[in-house]
Amino acid sequence: MKTGAEAQEIRSVLSTLLYYPEEIEQLRQAFSPAEFIHVHPRETEAIQAALEHVDVAVLQTDLDDRFLNAPNLKWVHCDHSGLTRSARAEVFEKGLIVTGSAGRSAPALAQHAFYFALTLTFDAKKHFEQQAAHLWRPVPGYENRRALWGKTLGIVGFGHTGQAMAQLGKAFGMRVIAYRRSASETPANVDVMLSSDGGDSLQPLVEQADVIMLAAPLNDETHHLFSTREFSQMKNDAFIINMARGGVIDHDALIVALRTGQIAGAGLDVTDPEPLPEDSLLWDMGNVVITPHVTPKLPDRTQRSIDMIVENIGRFRRGEGMLNALTPRDVYTRLQPSALI
Repeated sequence: MKTGAEAQEIRSVLSTLLYYPEEIEQLRQAFSPAEFIHVHPRETEAIQAALEHVDVAVLQTDLDDRFLNAPNLKWVHCDHSGLTRSARAEVFEKGLIVTGSAGRSAPALAQHAFYFALTLTFDAKKHFEQQAAHLWRPVPGYENRRALWGKTLGIVGFGHTGQAMAQLGKAFGMRVIAYRRSASETPANVDVMLSSDGGDSLQPLVEQADVIMLAAPLNDETHHLFSTREFSQMKNDAFIINMARGGVIDHDALIVALRTGQIAGAGLDVTDPEPLPEDSLLWDMGNVVITPHVTPKLPDRTQRSIDMIVENIGRFRRGEGMLNALTPRDVYTRLQPSALI
């Protein structure tokens, strides 16, 4: 597997990014003196022709078999954060370096998670219903509700988004427990840091958290990380919020946990399957808030992506480790063939 450990020349680049011309020009200059071929992602023939000789591809979408079969391709950058559809065993068999733009939207995703947390905590759905009905009266049972201050936030996945969630959790006066794959020191805004590589169980986080936010990548290790056992271990008044990928949660088990009161509610920006089928029971549950995998953009989101790509250009040329690079542990083997098209 290549990791960028050897300095490599870039002679030719394919881009399918849907950027403004001045943004594309930034990349053209950064890749100079390499040939820079920019085409629309639907220009199939032009892409196929370019793949006969390019060294690098910077894509609007995930990679597919065309890129795996390209004879000279060494590095592919997919301009989004979740690389589940690109995390294929064949990538590592071929020796491709595959990177993504994880972190470009982390502050917005963390805010989105707290939109869910606040909506559920303050029972916004019922307040909106009462506002529409012109009713000035407390929501039944509201006297028993407690604000986020002093509660425990559990964060599963401590990359860019998880770190931003921890920062906001502290701003809301919460105790923060985080769970990540690799062992590391505990940062100042985390009270307890757990890691799977360090031999820690997820159970303490599940049992103690009042709000659980998911920000982990979807791979074979995290598929259905939350299922019947985890929901049974959660507090009855706890919420789960998924900003990761739908497959991190077993949705059948989630529905049972919500219907039986094992947990108090869920905020879902991602689902499994996705889009969420019209007949899913989740749509009509009063204790579920759903957004269709969409988050307001940061004003500099594209520039954040460009900065990551430019940094990786230098690292590739110098033979250094790449930012946001896939590893064999990121492989996800449960994708349906249609998801790879």
